Amino acid sequence: MSADFWAGYISGAAGIIIGNPLDLVKVRQQAGSTAAASSEFESLGAFWRGITAPVLGYGALNALLFVSYNRTLLTLGDDPSQPSSAWKIWCAGAVGGFGTWVVSAPTELIKCRAQISSGEHSSWTIARNIWTQHGLRGLYLGGVVTSIRDAMGYGFYFWSYELTKQWLTRSPETPQQQAVRVFLAGGIAGIVTWASIFPLDVIKTRMQTQTSPLSPANLPTTEESTLLRNGGGSSGQEPRIRQGAIAIAKELYASEGIRAFFRGLPTCSVRAFIVNAVQFEVYELIMQYLKPAQPQPGVFMI
Repeated sequence: MSADFWAGYISGAAGIIIGNPLDLVKVRQQAGSTAAASSEFESLGAFWRGITAPVLGYGALNALLFVSYNRTLLTLGDDPSQPSSAWKIWCAGAVGGFGTWVVSAPTELIKCRAQISSGEHSSWTIARNIWTQHGLRGLYLGGVVTSIRDAMGYGFYFWSYELTKQWLTRSPETPQQQAVRVFLAGGIAGIVTWASIFPLDVIKTRMQTQTSPLSPANLPTTEESTLLRNGGGSSGQEPRIRQGAIAIAKELYASEGIRAFFRGLPTCSVRAFIVNAVQFEVYELIMQYLKPAQPQPGVFMI
C-alpha cells in the first residue's frame, strides 16, 4: 500500500473518534429532534453510539479519498506535494469525493440510524437489519445526494486547505510553526467545506433517517415538521411511502423555512474545525515519516 493510503486511513479514523460526540448532536438536530439533540443522552457511551461503522468506513473512505485526489492531480499535470493550480485542486478533490460515495453512503446511513436510535443497537445490528429488509439497495438510501455532497464538498475541502496553507506560509519556518499552519489550514478547510454543502447534508440526513427498521417509533419529530412522522407508531413497520430528496427539500422549506437547512451548522462548524485540523495534522505527520523528502510548497495560482 502507498504512503498516502495509510496516512489517509489512520488520519480518517483519528478524526472520527475525536469528532463523533459533536457529530451525534448534529445528526439529531438535522433529523428534527429538539430535546434529544443536546440533553437527552442515555449515558456517556451514547456520545460514541454508531462509531464502529464510521471508524472502519471512514478510515477506508479517507484512504480512498487521498489516493484518488493525489492520483487525479498527477493526471492533471500537478504535483500533489506542491499543487499550484486552484481549479486542478478543486477538480481533483471533486473526483476523489465522488469516488468515495461507494463507501460513504452505507457508512453514513448506518451511522445516522445508530445515532437517532434510543435503543442499544450496534452498527452491525443496524446493517444486518437493513440488508435483511432491503438488500444491497437499502444500504445506498440517499446515495445520489451523498455523491453530490461529497463531490462538491471535497472539491472545496482540498481547495481551501491548500489556499489557506499558502496564505499562512512564512519563510523561514520552524517545525512548530509548520504544525500550527497545517492545523489551522485543516480546521478552516473543514468549516468551509461544511458551510458549502450543509443544506445537502440536511436533506441526506432526513432521507436516511426517515425510515428506521429497528425503532421507527423513536424517530424524532416536531410540531413544525411532518417529514419523519410516517415512521411513527408502535407497530415496528416501515412507512408505506419513502420520500425522495426533492420532496423532502420542498416539505422542509414549506414547514420550517430556510433556517431548517442550516440547523446544526454551529455545532457542525466546531466539530469540523477540530476534526479536520487533527486529521490533516496526522496525515501530514505520517506522510513526512513515510516520505521524508518533501519539496517546498510552490506558488498557488488561481
